Amino acid sequence: MKYAHVRWKLTLLLTLIVLLGFLPMTPVNAQSGAVQAWLTTPNRAKLLSHEPDLAFVEGANADAQYVIQIDDSVRYQQMEGFGAAMTDSSAWLIMRVLNAAQRTELMNNLFTREGDGIGLSYVRLPIGASDFAVHDYSYASERDPDLENFSINYDEAYIIPALQLALDLNPQLRFMGSPWSAPGWMKSTGSFHGGRLLAEYYPAWANYLVRFIQAYAEHGIPIDSLTPQNEPNHSQDTYPTMLMSAEGQQTFVRDHLGPALRDAGLDTRLVIFDHNWDLWRYPMLVLSDPEAAAFVDGVAFHCYGGDVGVQSIVHENYPDVGIWFTECSGGGWAEGFGSNLGWNTRTLGINNFRNWGNSLMLWNIALDQNAGPQNGGCGNCRGVVTINDSSGEVTYNEEYYILGHWSKFVDPGAYRIESTAFDEGQPQNVAFLNPDGSLVLVVHATQAATFTVEWQGRQFEYSLPAGAVVSFKWAAEQPS
Repeated sequence: MKYAHVRWKLTLLLTLIVLLGFLPMTPVNAQSGAVQAWLTTPNRAKLLSHEPDLAFVEGANADAQYVIQIDDSVRYQQMEGFGAAMTDSSAWLIMRVLNAAQRTELMNNLFTREGDGIGLSYVRLPIGASDFAVHDYSYASERDPDLENFSINYDEAYIIPALQLALDLNPQLRFMGSPWSAPGWMKSTGSFHGGRLLAEYYPAWANYLVRFIQAYAEHGIPIDSLTPQNEPNHSQDTYPTMLMSAEGQQTFVRDHLGPALRDAGLDTRLVIFDHNWDLWRYPMLVLSDPEAAAFVDGVAFHCYGGDVGVQSIVHENYPDVGIWFTECSGGGWAEGFGSNLGWNTRTLGINNFRNWGNSLMLWNIALDQNAGPQNGGCGNCRGVVTINDSSGEVTYNEEYYILGHWSKFVDPGAYRIESTAFDEGQPQNVAFLNPDGSLVLVVHATQAATFTVEWQGRQFEYSLPAGAVVSFKWAAEQPS
């Protein structure tokens, strides 16, 4: 199950998919010599707007203030994907509030690259109820250590249909499962809300997670990755949460969950932690046990505390373990399209990837105009889109365009490649090499900046408005 062990298989599969033409997400291809430019400005005048194509020319501009040099021979981590969470609340709005035409338009925009579509490639799934659900629920509500009555019937009503619809649009879509809480009878509180998992139920909880993966597979939904617990250092008495100490997660992974996944013959990857940057010592402790680390493929981070730079600390100590970014939410506390566009692009995009992140997943795919349906948690969170629960009108929020600057152009399996790093206020950037050989460069600057991009002895120049984001894409073969 090691991340490094499966990475070459993923790369080969994605390369074959692209070569055989089976990847429906592929956007409009740049003609040889042409550089696509897609722009979003902080005043909303441009929203993932396809600007006139640029062209590489021979030579270098000696007078350029900023030169972004691209070297695709220097390759770093591979990308897993980009997306958000299909919570119970999101699925309910999509399947129960939207009419067929509204649903088709939204799902096409989310999961394909056709037209305005951003082609999301990874979806996170709460396992059972979270703070964004119609109400509390689990797959084994009564005390049942052998899980004889385990059932995902709740999810079959509208969550699984929403996921199947997304898969129909993008058959390469992948899924991560994350639990907020074990059933109350496994916990110290006897409730979904707060408390810790009792040691006597470690085997049952491991089996529960295995059963979830197997049940979803029966519906044609493969669970590519799994975290043992969402935000394991957070306990709340108003919504589903569960404490799991680093020592407890180490034991659970080493003695129960890892062996249970192995014995079930599952290739689902195990990604530990799933909590904030400021708690980065937690995954380090789990990984300090070689027997536990043998089952671990990745470490997942959230944005709600600390600094993205700690991802590099974990990578430097455990370079074979993938660094995942799995949750951040916009909300009423962070108003202003432009400021949100800038912070998210710099922090969750550029700096996440420059600090070894292999993914970018935000929180709810969809919430309503009242930041719901809520289940006792955040009262002013914002979804990637907002669905009016009376009219079905869909508003595409800044998070949609933020994700789109990556997901519309960077394919799963792409390598981050070498590009010139600049300081805050200058044209910060990150570059990728897709499996099909195309290249992508994303640039953001807080101040207006004119810069030159150099690649293989050729260059083009671009002027970026203050606070704007631009994604460039070009084919590998350029005229000689």
